[in-house]
Amino acid sequence: MKAYKTESIRNIVLASHSSAGKTMLVEAFANFTGKTTRMGQVEDGSTISDFDDEEIRRGISLFTSVVPIEYKGIKLNLLDTPGYTDFIGEVISAMRVSDGALILVDSVAGLEVGTEMALQYADQFNLPKMILINKMERENANFNKALDSVQTFLETRLLPLQIPWGEKADFKGVIDLLTMKAYPGEGKEGVEIPDDYKEQADEGHLALVEAAAEGEDALLEKYFEDGDLSDKEIMRGLRQSIWEGNFIPVMVGAGANKIGLAPLLEVISNLFPSPLEIAPVVAADKNGEEITLEPKDDGPLAAYVWNTTADPFVGKQTYFRVYSGKMVADDRIWNSNKDEEERLTGMQVPFGKEGSPVDALHAGDIGLVAKLSVTSTGDTLCRKETPITLPTADYPNALYQVALFPKTQSDAAKLSTTLSRLCEEDMTLSWHNEPATRQTILQGMGDQHIDVAIRRAEGKFQLGLETQEPKVPYEERITRENAAMYRHKKQTGGAGQFGEVHLRVMPLQEEDFEFSNDVFGGSISNNFMPSIEKGIRNLMKEGVVAGYPVKNVKVSVYDGKEHAVDSKPIAFEIAGREAFKLAFKGAGPVLFEPIMKVEVMVPESNMGDVLGDMNSRRARVQGMDTQKGRSTVKAHVPLAEMLRYTTNLRSMTGGRGYFTMEFDHYEMVPQHMAQEIIEAKRREDEEKED
Repeated sequence: MKAYKTESIRNIVLASHSSAGKTMLVEAFANFTGKTTRMGQVEDGSTISDFDDEEIRRGISLFTSVVPIEYKGIKLNLLDTPGYTDFIGEVISAMRVSDGALILVDSVAGLEVGTEMALQYADQFNLPKMILINKMERENANFNKALDSVQTFLETRLLPLQIPWGEKADFKGVIDLLTMKAYPGEGKEGVEIPDDYKEQADEGHLALVEAAAEGEDALLEKYFEDGDLSDKEIMRGLRQSIWEGNFIPVMVGAGANKIGLAPLLEVISNLFPSPLEIAPVVAADKNGEEITLEPKDDGPLAAYVWNTTADPFVGKQTYFRVYSGKMVADDRIWNSNKDEEERLTGMQVPFGKEGSPVDALHAGDIGLVAKLSVTSTGDTLCRKETPITLPTADYPNALYQVALFPKTQSDAAKLSTTLSRLCEEDMTLSWHNEPATRQTILQGMGDQHIDVAIRRAEGKFQLGLETQEPKVPYEERITRENAAMYRHKKQTGGAGQFGEVHLRVMPLQEEDFEFSNDVFGGSISNNFMPSIEKGIRNLMKEGVVAGYPVKNVKVSVYDGKEHAVDSKPIAFEIAGREAFKLAFKGAGPVLFEPIMKVEVMVPESNMGDVLGDMNSRRARVQGMDTQKGRSTVKAHVPLAEMLRYTTNLRSMTGGRGYFTMEFDHYEMVPQHMAQEIIEAKRREDEEKED
């Protein structure tokens, strides 16, 4: 594909709920514009966008794919995103580098949770939005009902630019309110509007003219004087109003049936802004000072890495968008986040899983390069002499966790490397070793998200994994002061071992641990104190009553005894450990659990069910709010009650509820529950001994 100038580029993200028809619309566009000779099908895994084995197996999009097409000299970079809410990170990454959002709505289902999230994130990124009521050929398709379902959710006014010419099996094409023509089928040629649609079309055209007049003061004056605007003036006013978010235009179509394609392409190529027409990007220079980047080829080079894919056969693929300057193939560039040099070997324009070699990419365009060594998602590529850092996108916190166990010893050896590579390409996926439970934890947005990640680890990296529900990282603490002593004495012939430690434990508020040497008179030499502290610290990691780390405790060693010959560091390490254990058990030990700050968004009709369910989870509701038919519940909930909440909330709300969650603080576990946890640990230890 040839290199396109900045003014001829449109970066458009396609977002919606799953199965609204994004992938098939891209397929239809590619076929209509001559990029492909036949349309692929989701069912047989032959589409351009869904090329990954896992996408083909599941029949849904899991990753964002870039499909550029050309229409009347304009290059449209179409970013086809997943609709399933578990993969919202892919949508965020795509929106970060887009200049407009085409939101698809199923003509039968209307507004769905994935569509809501797409609209909210488009607002967050300040993207001009358009809505396509898609699949108008379906049985039970209803344009007005679908439109109303979206309008009840939005405060911004929806303004149809097109109305359907028929519905369901009678869907023939679209009636364009801008050109006042009817377009049958693909819509290459316009015809006169049928008589029975003329009145509706005239009303819609008038609403368009009024909306266009609102976009510019000069147009408003002309409209008041003449009562009408020319087609060019309407287009100019609409562009301004859409970019400012005064209203959202609505189109209709049936992507899979190739109905309404030409009028839709006309609208998105004329009404969405080019990279030249969006607000300049604010970045940071080497001193952290703000700089404004214009999308010009002669500006300082700045490209944002918005996606990476790891593949053991192809190597790492890095997707970027050029915000300033010009990217040249085989050039040497600087990664300002990693302070490393990289080489653009084999730069390409992506087209689904394929790529076309390109010599240069102008400001505003999207490209792909293979086998960069240190670059990952969120990094900025620039010149070493003019280091620039572009702002990264904010991703939601993980909502779902599993504990991972390697199947074999060889799997254990490559566990951390493989998990790091998977998390590098997906910013909503993360992993860590949890010291409190000694488990490897993989975190994602839901069970499907985690399942896909594990299948990729097994299929692409040959890493065998088993999963379990993770243990909750409880903490052990004490509630009062207590003292204890322990004498370690061992005589086995020859030199023996001897050490006696008297210590006191007390609760500590601000810090995890404090050790104090309060021995007077030299009953224990100072050189044995590090051994005592070491024994205590090692025990604190293992736990005393339930196998969880000990926190917020102060230890004061105040007395003891040593032997001139038999006292050794190991003896005092053991004595300190055992004395601490005895003192801790008598100091009113309790368990503390992590409490999460949770915000649940559901349809108002589900509010009662959600509140009842929250009460059963020991939640403390902090506040409630209802707006435009949706309710929000804010609560503090123990992590132990939220481990599988993603699945439960979806089933409770028919998939229309979603939530956010982040750690807030620790609180004491109720006594009866703490006792169950301690008993479970005791049984586990007994089973290990057997």
